[in-house]
Amino acid sequence: MKRHKGLSRLYTGAIMVFLYLPILVLIVFSFNRNKSRGAWTGFTFDWYLKLFHNDAILSAFGNTLIVAVVSSVFATLIGTAAAIGIYSMNKWMGRAVRTLTYIPIMSPEIIMGVSLMMLFVLMRTKMGVPIQMGLLTLILSHITFNIPFVIFNVLPKLRQMDKNTYDAALDLGCNPFQAFYKVVIPEIMPGIMAGFLMAVTYSLDDFVISYFTSGPTSQTLPIAIWGQLRRRVSPEMNALSTIIFVVVLLALLLGNLSSIQKERRERKAVRI
Repeated sequence: MKRHKGLSRLYTGAIMVFLYLPILVLIVFSFNRNKSRGAWTGFTFDWYLKLFHNDAILSAFGNTLIVAVVSSVFATLIGTAAAIGIYSMNKWMGRAVRTLTYIPIMSPEIIMGVSLMMLFVLMRTKMGVPIQMGLLTLILSHITFNIPFVIFNVLPKLRQMDKNTYDAALDLGCNPFQAFYKVVIPEIMPGIMAGFLMAVTYSLDDFVISYFTSGPTSQTLPIAIWGQLRRRVSPEMNALSTIIFVVVLLALLLGNLSSIQKERRERKAVRI
């Protein structure tokens, strides 16, 4: 038993080293005075200062935040409504719609990127719709590929919900809208929030679809980073990657701490 426990720890440690050692190296060299990746010549914050004076990166970061927040909000609203509609369907119709919803998730991103680009081009050239490649097409594209993730986060919460609570709210005097707002929404709120956070994450991370549907003046951060890395690996990119990693790590830690505190409060309430 001890031998197996030791092998398990060794395996876990090796996985952690494999995953996080490259990130550690990146963080260390983001403070390297020299541009070279192979030699340490001294500690400096210059690359972080230059990063915050890089107009191209700052503009791309602003576009990324706008697209991520706006598209995630709309995808969450549409996806939640779609999940409720699918849940209300009969067995076979619901299964067919869920299968169709899986297709965008399972398809390669390049297919969706090219198809969305062609759709926008056809809308402008053949249908006369005044749409140009830019923030609008980026937001529409991100809404499109984020909706399925919201649906599949909300549907399990709808299945777990007790149907009798909605009927009880109607019997106690609520109209259908009040019963939906006061009973259904609180029950499925964890799924809605999970879908929203997943939409934000995928939107911030997306490169392929954004590459095909963005304009020359509306690049997102992944596209801007890719464009600069084609020329050379700048220490500013190391600094930017370090900041993103630290922000994500802090968000995860705060989320876990919040969950732990919530569980503790629930345990205390049960004991009382």
